[in-house]
Order: sequence, then C-alpha cells, then structure tokens
Amino acid sequence: MSTVQAIRTVLFYLLLSTSAFVWGTLSLFIAPFLPFRQRYRFVAQAWCKFAVWLAAVMVGVRYELKGVENIPDHPCVILSKHQSTWETFFLTGYFEPLAQVLKRELLFVPFFGWAMALLKPIAINRDQPKVALKQMAKQGDERLKQGAWVLIFPEGTRVPTGQIGKFSRGGAALAVNANLPVLPIAHNAGHYWPKNGWAKYPGTIQVVIGPAMYADGEGARAITELNQRAENWVIQTLREMGELPPEATAQTVAKVS
Repeated sequence: MSTVQAIRTVLFYLLLSTSAFVWGTLSLFIAPFLPFRQRYRFVAQAWCKFAVWLAAVMVGVRYELKGVENIPDHPCVILSKHQSTWETFFLTGYFEPLAQVLKRELLFVPFFGWAMALLKPIAINRDQPKVALKQMAKQGDERLKQGAWVLIFPEGTRVPTGQIGKFSRGGAALAVNANLPVLPIAHNAGHYWPKNGWAKYPGTIQVVIGPAMYADGEGARAITELNQRAENWVIQTLREMGELPPEATAQTVAKVS
C-alpha cells in the first residue's frame, strides 16, 4: 500500500468512526420516536450507505452489482459470502428493513451498539452454540413475519479470499420453516477490504445476487438440500470470478467452526 493510500485510509477510519459516534448519538434521541421502517432508514440505511460512499471516495473501494432482477418482491433469508466488513455495510444499506445476526455483546457498545439495539437485530450468544441456534430460529422467524429481510452469513465468520467456509444450515432451516426462499449472494470484497489488518486497496468489488431458491419439500432433508444448493451456487460464482480454482480441492475449503 502506497503512502498516499495509507494516509487516505487513516482519514477514512477517522471520518467513519466520527460519523458513527455522531449518528449513533443522534439516533438515540430521534429514532425511538419513529415508526420502525423510518427508524431503520434513519439509523442504519442512511449511515451504511454513507460508509459505502465514503469507502469509494476516500480509499477507492467501489462496487459493481449484478443480479438485481433476482431479488424477490417480498423479504426472505439472504445467504451471503462473508469476507470483510464492507458487505455488512452494503447489504444493510441496500435491503430495507434488514435484520442481521450479531453477537449480543455488540449491543452494549456505547452509542453505536445502543443505536443498533433500536433496529431489532437477531442478537445471539455465540459462547453457547445450541442456545444461539435457538435464538436465531426464534428471532429470525419473528423478523420475517414482521416483513424484514434476514441476513445470514452461513460461514459464521469472515473467510479470507480464495477460501470458502462450510455453510451452516441455520439460514436454510429458517427459510424452510417460514416457507420462504433463500437469496444467495457472492462477492470478492476481501480483495479490497481484507479480513485482517487496516489496509484498504482501491478497486471494484463484484457483487452477484443469485436466483431465489425454494426448498423441495419440508424437514431436515429439504433443509440440507437447499443449503447445499445455495452453497454450490456461491462456490460456482466465486470460481467464475476467479476467486476459487476451477475445481475446489480439500485445500481450498476452509474448515471454519
């Protein structure tokens, strides 16, 4: 990373953190008096769109979106590849309203976490996986019934570029139980906004929205099949992007717990 890019990145972080503090503080005073949808637009959507815009202007991280025509008319479960923080900003700003799974500890972070708590996120206890799964199922179903998109990162954590984490079935199970489709999304944001470190590299992120996928039937077998179908689509799309080799090998797949 060049010296100029390093300076621009530092300025980007300063502006982003300052905006989070200011926006989070304003939200605490304004958002509670707004209906939920307007609250979401004010607290999350506006700021996340600002973050995506700021990344483009300050550090040259832009994006190109394909597959918009695949988005269904009604909210469903989004299964997205997870490589960086960028896609969280982007998806939160693009889909409205959207509920995402996050560690409940984040809600205790002053200002920002308090503002997030106003948006009805799916807050789980990751220290207890079985409890977390039940929390996701219960709260996720409630959010879908309330007309919100539910964002799931089935890999469970950010996975470096060139690798794919094993997809958990929680998102597919949520969709099957709600009789809704999953919407798979692939991207290569990790090239320009890496998982580790603070560096940002200029370039254009490719974001591809896949076809909405419905389960064939009900029960555990239908959930497994739907989850595998979504995972296969993401893997194939990443291959077409050049993110994965033509044929995945055991070394390519990251075993992420």
